[in-house]
Amino acid sequence: MYVITGASGNTGKEIAKSLLEAGKEVVVIGRNTKSLEELVEKGAKSAIGDLENVDFLTQTFKGATAVYALIPPKWDLTEDWRTYQRRINTSITKSIHQSGVQNVVVLSSNGAHLPEGAGPVTGLYEFEKNLKEIHNLNILSLRPGYFMENLFGTLDMIKHLGFFGYSLKNDLKMPFVHTKDIAAVAVKHLLALDFKGFTTVFVSGSKDLSMDEVATIIGKNIGKPDLKYVTFSYEDAKNGMVQNGIPLTIAEGYNELFKSLNDGLYLNDYQRNAENTTPTTLEWFVENQLKYVYQQN
Repeated sequence: MYVITGASGNTGKEIAKSLLEAGKEVVVIGRNTKSLEELVEKGAKSAIGDLENVDFLTQTFKGATAVYALIPPKWDLTEDWRTYQRRINTSITKSIHQSGVQNVVVLSSNGAHLPEGAGPVTGLYEFEKNLKEIHNLNILSLRPGYFMENLFGTLDMIKHLGFFGYSLKNDLKMPFVHTKDIAAVAVKHLLALDFKGFTTVFVSGSKDLSMDEVATIIGKNIGKPDLKYVTFSYEDAKNGMVQNGIPLTIAEGYNELFKSLNDGLYLNDYQRNAENTTPTTLEWFVENQLKYVYQQN
């Protein structure tokens, strides 16, 4: 039996589907039945509850061959982002320990080696640290690059302003990865259970790209060949996010993360190789997904 947290999200849903297709028993966790209907129809068992409920998680995890664990995003925070992450982190790790689970694949991130200064990713450093304190637990930490799907958030700016921007440097190269590739790597290791102790695996997409290169790829595919990426000041980036409804704690967290990228800290333990390179290109994502959403809005 495999237990999947975040089963209605981009990675969790694909992992659950693939495990079901492989003939495995799968339990999917969610807050409500509606979000899990598709997976239940495919044969999954649902567990409805809250990731902050230790008793619920402990009972759900009992007997699992492995757990896929993550701290889901929460975009309506009224508290400090790290405080929210710590609550989920503590609940999941305590439940894994109490349930006797021996194998966990955790969705972490590039930059999770940094104990401070990486915004929300520092919360993932703490998540990894807590998991490592569980005796005899085998942990595979997936450390993907920048999610291609995050670029959906630029579409309003592109449509109404004719450019897009973050506080990232124009020429900073970093890995861009599609969440379906992250799911594929997770499934491979969940089925093989080929990890012992604490292991990290980078999930790097097809290539490293700068934001200028990203703008060129997007512009070419949406009919805006002159599309430009603009590097905002940290203050302007924060104010823009807040004006668009993003809570201040999240805006400040992203700026901290982007600063660690700009300063060369975030990727200082990362190196691309054949094993961590995954097949989905940014060109494919833009042509098959981002362009469609852009045209519909």
